[in-house]
Amino acid sequence: MSIAFVFPGQGAQTIGMGQALAEAYPAARAVFDEVDDALGEKLSELIWTGEIETLTLTENAQPALMATSMAALAAMKAEGIGLERASFVAGHSLGEYSALCAAGAVSLADTARLLRIRGRAMQAAVPVGQGAMAAVLGLDTETAAKVAQDAAQGDVCQLANENDPTQNVLSGSKAAIERAVVLAKEAGAKRALPLPVSAPFHCALMQPAADEMAKALEGVQFDNPAVPLVANVLADAESDATRIKALLVEQVTGRVRWRSSVEWMAAQGVNEFWEIGAGKALSGMIRRIAKESTMRAIGTPDDVVALKNA
Repeated sequence: MSIAFVFPGQGAQTIGMGQALAEAYPAARAVFDEVDDALGEKLSELIWTGEIETLTLTENAQPALMATSMAALAAMKAEGIGLERASFVAGHSLGEYSALCAAGAVSLADTARLLRIRGRAMQAAVPVGQGAMAAVLGLDTETAAKVAQDAAQGDVCQLANENDPTQNVLSGSKAAIERAVVLAKEAGAKRALPLPVSAPFHCALMQPAADEMAKALEGVQFDNPAVPLVANVLADAESDATRIKALLVEQVTGRVRWRSSVEWMAAQGVNEFWEIGAGKALSGMIRRIAKESTMRAIGTPDDVVALKNA
C-alpha cells in the first residue's frame, strides 16, 4: 500500500471547521494558537464562530484552511500516525502550502503569514468585477483549453484548473469568461457556469500577485521536504527547496494540474489518498480520476479515531 497525503484548497471552508479537533486534541489546539500568534489576530474565532462571508474572503480562507489541515495532521500524529506513512504530499492550489508545511519544508507560522500575503495579493491583483472564473462540466481538458483559447479574443482566458476528467475551471477577464460559457455549451459541455469567486485565480491577470509572492518567499526559510511534493504546475515530484519556491510563484498564474497530479501519483503506485483537513472535495475528484484507489477524508476526531482503528 502506497499513500499520498493531499490537502484541500479554497472552497472547502465552513464555519466550525477544526473546532472539534481543537477540543479533542491539545496538539490540534496548539496549531490554531500558533496561527493566531503568527497573524496577530484570533483567526480561530472567525473560523469557529464568525460569518461565512468573512471567512470566505481569500485572505482569511487561505490561512484558515491550512490551519485546519495542520490541526488534523497534529491529531493524527497524537494517535501515532505521522508523515512516515506518506510516499508523496500534494495540495490543491493553497493546499500546496499545507502540503509543504506538513512535509517540514516551511514552518507553520511562516506558512500562515505567506498565505495571508498570498490571499491579499491575489485579491488586490485585479479590480473587483473585472475578472471571473467559470466551471466547465462534461468536457475533457483539451476541449476546455480550446474553448478558453477561442474565447480570449485579445483578452485573458485560460484553463486554470484541471480538476478531474470532466471538470475544468477557466479564469480570465469577465468578458472572455462570459464568451467561454457560451462556447463551452456549444462544444457540448453539460454545464458551464460562472463561479462565485472574488478574483480570477491561476491566470495571467494574477501576475502582480506572483511578483508579490516572489518577494515574500525570498525572505522565508525553506528546507527540502521530508516527503516529495507533487507540484500543481508540474504534475510531478519535486524535493528541492529552491525549485519549490520558484514553482510556488509560477503557481499563482499557472494551471493547477490536479487530474494530471493524481494520475502521476497513481502511476507511481499510490493506491490510497488521505485528504487531510476540511471537506471531501478532493476525494470526489480523485474517485473520478483514480477509480481503483481508496479515499479517506480526515477532518474530525471521529475520522482520526477511525483511521487509527483501521
